[in-house]
Amino acid sequence: MSNEESVENGAAEVDGENTTDPAEAAREHGPGQDPYTQPEPTTAPDPARVPVLRSLLRSRTARAVTAAGLAGALLGAGAVAWRTDTLPLVGPAPCWDSLGDPAMSDLFGDRRTEVEEQALQADPVGRGDSYGQCRITSYKDDRARRQVTLRVHRLDGLNGTDGRDWPAEFLAADMVSLGAGLPGLASSSRAWLALPQSCTGRDEFTGPTVVDIAMGPTGLDLGSDYEREDRTALTRALVEATNGVIRDFGCSGTYRTPRTLPAPMERKQTDAAAFCGVKGFTLPEAHREDLARARVGGDGGPARVCEAGGSYNPAVRLTTVTDTALSEVFSSGMLRTGLPVKGSKGSGSIDGTRAVYRASCQTGPVVFVVEQLDHTEHSATGLARELLPGYVAAEAERVGCGPEKVTLPGS
Repeated sequence: MSNEESVENGAAEVDGENTTDPAEAAREHGPGQDPYTQPEPTTAPDPARVPVLRSLLRSRTARAVTAAGLAGALLGAGAVAWRTDTLPLVGPAPCWDSLGDPAMSDLFGDRRTEVEEQALQADPVGRGDSYGQCRITSYKDDRARRQVTLRVHRLDGLNGTDGRDWPAEFLAADMVSLGAGLPGLASSSRAWLALPQSCTGRDEFTGPTVVDIAMGPTGLDLGSDYEREDRTALTRALVEATNGVIRDFGCSGTYRTPRTLPAPMERKQTDAAAFCGVKGFTLPEAHREDLARARVGGDGGPARVCEAGGSYNPAVRLTTVTDTALSEVFSSGMLRTGLPVKGSKGSGSIDGTRAVYRASCQTGPVVFVVEQLDHTEHSATGLARELLPGYVAAEAERVGCGPEKVTLPGS
């Protein structure tokens, strides 16, 4: 399927509440660069705006009412039984009244499931970045067979581990773009979607508020048929859950589930003259055997990711983030770690295994990240230093941000 067909099929419709001048939002994001299509409010969602009836239906007592009896038995703190082959619950669907019978069936078949759901509210102990999660476990007899976890949280660019741990799971080369108007990525084990900034707002040095979904080990390679099936099921559940969160936050509008997704990303033989598929990015001779195979994902989405190495285990990951909000996730990597890196249009930092560079482009900030994930025969450390200048120069040209030249410390 062509990229154009994917973009058309993935279009979303979001109509958040406007509390900011659209012109002001355009100045921040640049012309045509707001992936959420709405200006940002000045405050985060107020839990008091959630409709009273929906809050009541989400209580343990209300959720215990069912048409079939079995499905409504409370199994523990916040856990509710659910079977896809019984009559539906008289009350809310799992995960913030969002996941319908088809989505549950796609993920779990006809097995019994247990749902553990937290009400969506800002974390009163931390910085308010976490809003809650929902975990669904399916069982065959008494044995757990599959578990899916949905989280709602704002990505923090300065504190905590969002700048490293979250990208390691949710910005990977096996992920594909969800399509135009859907700011997120999906694979067969991980997927995420950003909430409209018109609904959630955003502070300095924070990324978007996202709904992410995880199932099983990250980066697990399956056969293509299984990969497509699981990826489609995760995407459908993700979009439905995100719409439920938008509604719960008191905002209007919905995202549309993409009808099709790009083909699964395959590992291919490295083109040394256009490493990671980037024209003009030449892989140094010493690393061509160690980085003989590469996989590129996320094209057309908020981030493009390339992983290269031997047969299966990647030794290096190169990420280009063009989404303005998402680029803030890497703020700590640019400001607090390593030696300074300077360039004609930006700055960054580099340590032994990771380099982060942020350029100011016509479309807004673009972040380039090079991470060494494993040792290679010819470079125990230092891949990030060797690859960053060529990667930034070639990628900047590809995304329309060039020319760009990076100067490394000591050079």
